[in-house]
Amino acid sequence: MPVWRYSVRLRDESRIAKAVLWDAPISRKEAYEILKVLRGMKLTDAKKFLEDVIAMKRAVPYSRYKLSIAHKSGLADSFPKWKSPIGRYPVKTAKYILKLLSNLENNAESKGLDVERLAIVHAAAHRGPYLKRWMPRAFGRATPKFRSLTHVEMMVKEV
Repeated sequence: MPVWRYSVRLRDESRIAKAVLWDAPISRKEAYEILKVLRGMKLTDAKKFLEDVIAMKRAVPYSRYKLSIAHKSGLADSFPKWKSPIGRYPVKTAKYILKLLSNLENNAESKGLDVERLAIVHAAAHRGPYLKRWMPRAFGRATPKFRSLTHVEMMVKEV
């Protein structure tokens, strides 16, 4: 069996809560863009931001995977450090990451941490398994049904 570890090791384990989402059927590129915004945010602010993305009230600014993406109004004002109005509304990815944040909040509560003082110190998306399947068609042909899965890991710390 393979051994899996977090990609970051932090010193004070008593004030840190961790959570992992395995084999999520989401885009790794969209997860990267969302997690880049969430890093450093308070947990409550991050949940509010993701709820706004799901409701399509706020767009996620894209900084790396941004070719041929339309501009969205209000992005340059909301996120001045990116200075780019390019963004999207990755609703499906935001739903999965919101589920991970609620799991992370429950882990922190069971560890005895104050939920109001939690800040996201680590958030990363890693490549999961690549599923290769084929759908048989007429006359001896086949259509590929390939799918890429994503692993997402997060850590919060009491600030």
